[in-house]
Amino acid sequence: MGNPVTWFEINSHNSMALRDFYADLFGWQMEPYPEGPPYAIVDTGRAGAIGGGIGEADGPSRVLFYIEVDDPQAHLDRILQAGGTMVVPVTEIPGATTFAHFADPEGNVLGIYHPADR
Repeated sequence: MGNPVTWFEINSHNSMALRDFYADLFGWQMEPYPEGPPYAIVDTGRAGAIGGGIGEADGPSRVLFYIEVDDPQAHLDRILQAGGTMVVPVTEIPGATTFAHFADPEGNVLGIYHPADR
């Protein structure tokens, strides 16, 4: 049995702005970490969901993971309106998933998806 992904980090040169970006788009709550450089623990509000954090980058901004959404096209439209850019348009893999990739305002590339069975 493989090890599941249980954490993610989004590192940025403007982490405060990205906290607002993700909180507004996906309803995430941010809990500031009390020590060290600016960092916030992400709470998606869903039991058993992957955990993560958003913090300041020492080098290039970086991350890649997928966020499950009900309607990838509707969410991609919201992302574009909020200042994100499309990297890969909404793409359907029949019987598997519908997904898209986008870049946030700092250039981090992420995916959104909806599984075919939900």
